[in-house]
Amino acid sequence: MQRGSLDDLLAFVAVARERSFTNAAAKLGASQSALSHTIRELEERLGVRLLTRTTRSVSPTEAVERLLHNIGPRFDEIQAELAAIRELREKPAGTIRITATEFAIDTVLLPKLAKLLGEYPDIRVEMIIDYGLTDIVAQQYDAGVRSGVQVAKDMIAVRIGPDMRMAVVGTPAYFKTHPEPKKPQDLLTHNCINLRLPAHGNVYAWEFERGSRELRVRVEGQLTFNGTAQLLNAALAGCGLAYVPEGLVEPHVAKGRLRRVLAEWCPPYSGYHLFYPSRRQSSAAFALMVDALRHRS
Repeated sequence: MQRGSLDDLLAFVAVARERSFTNAAAKLGASQSALSHTIRELEERLGVRLLTRTTRSVSPTEAVERLLHNIGPRFDEIQAELAAIRELREKPAGTIRITATEFAIDTVLLPKLAKLLGEYPDIRVEMIIDYGLTDIVAQQYDAGVRSGVQVAKDMIAVRIGPDMRMAVVGTPAYFKTHPEPKKPQDLLTHNCINLRLPAHGNVYAWEFERGSRELRVRVEGQLTFNGTAQLLNAALAGCGLAYVPEGLVEPHVAKGRLRRVLAEWCPPYSGYHLFYPSRRQSSAAFALMVDALRHRS
């Protein structure tokens, strides 16, 4: 391999993943002009065009998608190993990137990690709010948080919270003009507040279970959001019915601001789990974070 080829390939992977010379240059700590020159030289040496450039975007050519698919994960593994070596020092350190829902961050991650971060100032945790079933490997996250039933079988899963329940709620004022639903199908006649998921722009179908019966109801309503906090606020404002985690609405139900319905159709389900690839090399910082988050019943 010619001198500098490894660095050139790393530069190519960064640009191809970011779809931007600007973002890739910032990530690599290089100038855009130097990065563009590196890619041109690599293309000349290989004798093939690697990137399709327009005034607005940069993307791998069809012929090079296979190269990116094959070498990208290998570079990730090399960088993970180097990071693990750097962290073999007296104080655990490093940045850990986690994707989770807003409710999981507020109720599990932040409360449990606050003490850890106070004890280890060189550990940094970046939490990204995401309601989709994100591919954490492709998006270069160290770990993700989902309910146990949503974790892929090829991932390592660590339970970090108790069982959970969902709740359908509305204000007493709303129910003065709308009859309480007695079964999930009754929701079709109600003004329901929807949650739009990032994957393909789908609107989340409300899930119910009673005994052996399982139902998914695609409700209709005037409002749609992409965050749970907004669902709750809209319900409190009397805009309709919301379908949210039970823990989020319990204080409001207790004080009479919200009324819960269809509780018998919302049984407990497996709570939040931290998940990460089985091939991930566990650094000291990552191991400490997993232990801090682990659910102890």
